[in-house]
Amino acid sequence: MKKKLKVLLVDDHSVVRHGVSVLLKKTFEEIAITHAENFDELTSKLIEKQDLIFLDINLPGGNSTKMIKQIRLSNPDLLIMMFSAYDESRYALRYIHAGANGFLNKYSSDEVIINAVQLLLENGNYISDAVKEKIIENALYNNPINPLEKLSDREIEVAELLVNGDGNIEISNKLNIQMTTVSTFKSRIFEKLGINNIVKLIEILKVYRN
Repeated sequence: MKKKLKVLLVDDHSVVRHGVSVLLKKTFEEIAITHAENFDELTSKLIEKQDLIFLDINLPGGNSTKMIKQIRLSNPDLLIMMFSAYDESRYALRYIHAGANGFLNKYSSDEVIINAVQLLLENGNYISDAVKEKIIENALYNNPINPLEKLSDREIEVAELLVNGDGNIEISNKLNIQMTTVSTFKSRIFEKLGINNIVKLIEILKVYRN
């Protein structure tokens, strides 16, 4: 008798869980799917052994990569697929190095999602072409996995204040620097991180700043 695949879908949006559930049930005949919408619920559902977990990054009650480490303590063999709307070429390596087996963008096509799951089940990991390119790029140019390592301590301070909603005047007063200097720091931060708006900066700090 073929072993039933046990999958835990963890996302605070029910429509996301439902969509993935329908797709998996169409592909795998023997499958049991369990749902969780926050980290506490995830923990309780893992009392029963699972084979694979789809894990959202922005999970209520969860804390970025620390979720993976907590899960690994009691479930060392569980296959963890990070499932996020974040750009995988920018964020995947952070989670893979933390212990995830793969990273998949929520906007991926049905074909890509199923292929990723099959590769994960067969090989124990899933690395997309975009992430492979990032690995090669990092190796060639000695780029840090954490992009915040490119910033100076002062640039980190300015970045955190920008994310908190402070404007140039507030930052100038808090750090006792000229407003023109604040603008210069902001330009450097954006250039070093390869971004052009505060929304992207918020994403990066949320993922990489512990």
